[in-house]
Amino acid sequence: MPNADTPRAPTHAEPPRAINHVVLNVRNLEVSHRFWTEIIGFRCVAELKPIPGRQRPKMRFYSGLDAHGSVTHHDLALAEVPETDGERGAAAREPWDLQPSRVGLNHVAIAWPDREAWLKQLAFLREKGVPFHRRVNHGMTHSVYISDPDGHGIEVLYELPREVWEKDIDAAQNYAERVDTEGDEALVDRTDYPVFGGAAAPPAALNRL
Repeated sequence: MPNADTPRAPTHAEPPRAINHVVLNVRNLEVSHRFWTEIIGFRCVAELKPIPGRQRPKMRFYSGLDAHGSVTHHDLALAEVPETDGERGAAAREPWDLQPSRVGLNHVAIAWPDREAWLKQLAFLREKGVPFHRRVNHGMTHSVYISDPDGHGIEVLYELPREVWEKDIDAAQNYAERVDTEGDEALVDRTDYPVFGGAAAPPAALNRL
């Protein structure tokens, strides 16, 4: 007989709030640690400690800042893949591209709190010599795509105001204006956002994905 305190299964899945964190497998934890802290700006908040008699991954945990300026338990974790003899000297991972070429993670999207912080981060990335693979004004975000030392794709973005996209998310997702990835043009950000689902149709994107 079921316990009276046992919840009854609903007829449908309960909607989640959001993706809580992402764990990436990396080749060299120290190299990746420097990238994700010094280039992306995450803080390392924890590291798995060894336990005698138990096998544990070599793993660190990282946090951005929440809306109140506080760290979380973690937004990202990095787990080092043990090197095997057959992998020593293997060719580097193929360059990241938005078009899928294999099963697995395509990219991780990381949001900056506002447009001004995002523009500063873009200038910082450029100063550090990080290549911009793709620069796109989506209907709901403005984004730059880069990659980490292991080839994981990273979308560096800020969100446009909710009223821009909330009335027609599908149309906003299908809108993509390509922007130059080189020179000063890559650091220019227009604010004449098209509004989706309103009375006037948004202008056609200059370039589609």
